[in-house]
Amino acid sequence: MILDGAAPDAIQRAVRALAAGDLVAFPTETVYGLGADAGSDAAVARIFEAKGRPSDHPLIVHVGGEAGVSRFASEVPVFAHRLMRAFWPGPLTLILPRRPDVGTGAAGGQASIGLRCPAHPVAQALLAACEAAVPPIHGLAAPSANKFGRVSPTTAEHVRSEFGDALWVLDGGPCRVGIESTIVDCTRGAPVLLRPGVLTRGQVEAACGEPLLDPADLEGTGPRASGTLESHYAPHARVRLMDAAALQTALDVLGADAADIATYSRTILRTKSTRILRRRMPEDAVETARQLFAVLRDFDAQGVKLIWIEAPPDTPEWEGVRDRLRRASAS
Repeated sequence: MILDGAAPDAIQRAVRALAAGDLVAFPTETVYGLGADAGSDAAVARIFEAKGRPSDHPLIVHVGGEAGVSRFASEVPVFAHRLMRAFWPGPLTLILPRRPDVGTGAAGGQASIGLRCPAHPVAQALLAACEAAVPPIHGLAAPSANKFGRVSPTTAEHVRSEFGDALWVLDGGPCRVGIESTIVDCTRGAPVLLRPGVLTRGQVEAACGEPLLDPADLEGTGPRASGTLESHYAPHARVRLMDAAALQTALDVLGADAADIATYSRTILRTKSTRILRRRMPEDAVETARQLFAVLRDFDAQGVKLIWIEAPPDTPEWEGVRDRLRRASAS
């Protein structure tokens, strides 16, 4: 059931449902999350069941601000505090050492936990109401509100299409960022980029005062994190990435009989077929991120079998979009 996220009674109904161990979907500035009380392993287990997600694949816990971090984290490095102050509320998740007495289910059994403070006003209102409840709910475990491995939802209707009307969904409108948060591992003595997002490497490095490392730069195995599997964010149609010349050549070869294909490109493409769906990719990386998942879902809804996408530029501001498209095309 979709509820108006701006309505106080809807927020209170959501808090009561969460306190009872139920799931509630809610908007963030990145994507819609499927939320449960992060302090209840039984409630968190319902997320894994609903999504079809492996229980050892960790979730991100959403908190109302930096003050909520101590509920879940046993230690916060200086550079992590700098990142919180620079980007929270916002699209940044920090992996921190976990207090052993909380969040075991949300952490997928790991000794670390991912924490984020979302910027969306509905998410902020929900988290504040959860903190004020008796007894309080100190954080919400909330992966994207979709079946595991599929395209993340950026509207309340996307969530309803995944889970039906039995799930309560707080409607906060379309998500303004559109792809999931940047994830930085803060458990290995230096900041390590686990998943890019709309925040660029340069922005993160400037804020924390240290260079961002990649997992391959360090020996040993780091913590698992959300959205880092090789195949992820995939529509039902097969996705193929190619440069503009290869994409145009493929359309020329298929000719006027081509069907069940969609294209998403910055370059204007020519085709003799009237049955190919074509969408222009914005020249701006931020706008492309905002609409990307909605475009993929729309192509699926129109029944295409193949989605051909022009590979984004290999520049820092496009890193988050390139990451999502690479994983979507790996399935």
